[in-house]
Amino acid sequence: MNETQIKEVIINALKRIAPESSPQTLGPDQDVRQTLDIDSYDFLMFLVGLNEALGVEIPEADYGKLVTLDDIVSYLAARVKVSG
Repeated sequence: MNETQIKEVIINALKRIAPESSPQTLGPDQDVRQTLDIDSYDFLMFLVGLNEALGVEIPEADYGKLVTLDDIVSYLAARVKVSG
């Protein structure tokens, strides 16, 4: 799985928890929660969705590292098998 595919998984997970938003328009350095107006429960559901889709356990201690789209992609890319 490459970073583009990981980003697609992230965008799809965001669409599921915030269907009225447009996560595909997120800039790489924008705060995901703030920009899409996602509360803590929805953010947790987003992380659960990523775990289900990618098989990556995200410990609560790491939640603060997942602020921007780039942060999330980098975090997940380091934990899933990345190709090309």
